[in-house]
Amino acid sequence: MTRALAILAAMVVVATGCATRGAVTRLRADLAQLRSELAYTRAAQETAIQDIAHATAELRALDARTRELAGRVRETADEAARLGTRTGAAEEAVRETRARVQTLATPPPAPPVAPPPGRPAAAQSAPPVERPAREPHEPRAVAPERAYAAAMASFRANEHGQAVLDLLDFLARYPKHPLAGNAQYWIGEAYYVQHDYPQALVEFQKVLDHGGLKMPEALVKIGLCHLSLRDRNRARQMWQRVVRDYPGSEPARMAASLLRTDAAAQR
Repeated sequence: MTRALAILAAMVVVATGCATRGAVTRLRADLAQLRSELAYTRAAQETAIQDIAHATAELRALDARTRELAGRVRETADEAARLGTRTGAAEEAVRETRARVQTLATPPPAPPVAPPPGRPAAAQSAPPVERPAREPHEPRAVAPERAYAAAMASFRANEHGQAVLDLLDFLARYPKHPLAGNAQYWIGEAYYVQHDYPQALVEFQKVLDHGGLKMPEALVKIGLCHLSLRDRNRARQMWQRVVRDYPGSEPARMAASLLRTDAAAQR
């Protein structure tokens, strides 16, 4: 009996030892797998960090490029505004010159007609009746042009506040004159060159009510006002309208250039 117990105990010990060695083997295999997964995870993390670093560098480069292009858009817009101002000033100088030529071309008053011969001596010896001297009268057709030319002279002298007052007076006196739309345009230009973009926008929009030759230029300036007020979509809508409604004109070419510059800045 004792011998049988001893044999059974020996068998239990042997079985327990085998089980322990199997568990150790499995643990070692699991540990090796965990180590492999950890190494893979670390490698993937390093790759992700490198990708993030590259993406960050690219984003910074794109941001710098965007700022550069935005600066170019602003420079182009300012240059377009300056060119528009110079063009308009040249046009006004031509109109002023024409007004002066028209004034000079106005014929002087006809000289008094001499009495016909053969009148009675008494009538001839009668003293002439003195009439009050008439002040020179400016033709009605020239007065509006002179008022407009005076307002534009103030504008070209950079007296923008006085120019606005003179142009408003012109509009109040001659609201239906062909130059009314031009006068309204230069009111908007006076505010634009002083960087008062909200008020310039209001004044340029009034040009559309007057109509006339300044409408396409006013639409370009309305777009520039929206761009300065950070409303890029409305700016593009105004420039697209100029290109569509006034093809081949100088304002249309300017609007197309602004659209291309803005599109490049968005890339």
